[in-house]
Amino acid sequence: MNQQESYDRLLEKGVRPSVQRLAIMEYLLTHFNHPTVEDVYNGLVGQIPTLSKTTVYNTLRMFSEHGAAQMITIDEHRVCYDGDIHPHVHFFCNHCGKVIDFMDEDAPKLSSPIVINGNIVMEEQLYYKGICKECAEKEGIVKN
Repeated sequence: MNQQESYDRLLEKGVRPSVQRLAIMEYLLTHFNHPTVEDVYNGLVGQIPTLSKTTVYNTLRMFSEHGAAQMITIDEHRVCYDGDIHPHVHFFCNHCGKVIDFMDEDAPKLSSPIVINGNIVMEEQLYYKGICKECAEKEGIVKN
């Protein structure tokens, strides 16, 4: 992934590119571990010493609001981000905290808002919670 792809993504989603926004988008597009604000900040502060956690937080929220990245809210204490904006299922390991993409699972796909029982649905997310393969193997848990 290069900076041009990050630049194009921001423009396509209506976000004005800046040095910090480009760096944050490039980070998301090259780190597939569903980073948190803290992860992005720690990954970029070495190359952008003026970067603040507040800037990272606000930028990632803006990316989510514009559809340039997915915000995955696991619970009130853990929010992470995904540069892959195509609908796909996420899996959260309750043991190690890792978030994994399940690309072969059916994911909800909204092309425009839909109305269900009078409620206007504008965004979709699907994720599973459980124990990842690595943790299950370490703990000797039987799986199908």
